[in-house]
Amino acid sequence: MAGDSLPKDERERLLAQFAEIAALAGGLAHEIKNPLSTISLNLELLIEDVSEGDSARDRRILKKLLSLQQECRRMGGILEDFLKFARAGQPDLTPCDLNQVVREFLEFYQPEANANGIEISPHLGADLPEVNLDAGLFRQVLLNLAINAQQAMPRGGLVEIQTRVREGRVELEMIDNGCGMDEKTLSRIFEVFWSTKSSGSGLGLPTVKRIVEAHEGRVLVDSAPGRGTQFTISLPPAVKMPNVL
Repeated sequence: MAGDSLPKDERERLLAQFAEIAALAGGLAHEIKNPLSTISLNLELLIEDVSEGDSARDRRILKKLLSLQQECRRMGGILEDFLKFARAGQPDLTPCDLNQVVREFLEFYQPEANANGIEISPHLGADLPEVNLDAGLFRQVLLNLAINAQQAMPRGGLVEIQTRVREGRVELEMIDNGCGMDEKTLSRIFEVFWSTKSSGSGLGLPTVKRIVEAHEGRVLVDSAPGRGTQFTISLPPAVKMPNVL
């Protein structure tokens, strides 16, 4: 994890400080979300009323209300992503079977993959040691990576998910055959609020990185334009293993 070179007491101080800031930010997001929900509800009621009119004025008002409703939904999505990011650094770790977490995620995601013409090809290693996971948070990692792959393959494609043991650690790879990323994009994908998409929150991949690091893991990415993208997550086993290849 970043900051491993710091003295233990300094790391603990920084982690406590970050947790406090994250809690404050999360609370602020909740405070914004409540009035936003009220605004959205009232917009729905206004849209219902105006939709009954057939004058040019009613149509102009309806168009503006629909635009406001779309922006409220976008803001709501950003707030949800931010709350996930704020919670990502506080996992509740329990020894888990990583393969089972992946299987449950695939069962959930398969309909979305089918609807977008995406073939899922899992290759799950046998006899994986358990890893300490917050299963709910880790499913968010898988979902964010799957969404990233889906957006890179607007006409459909292939996503491979692999698990294995390598050098005493448990690895998960998600590989797509999408458009890939250039070096400039790769250098910024984990920056908070940075996105190549105008509708993106810029929190999906930073949330992945934060969750993985909170699990004492590492996330690496390999990509090139026209060659697809490979994300590799490396996690320590719940019980220390001998260093084997």
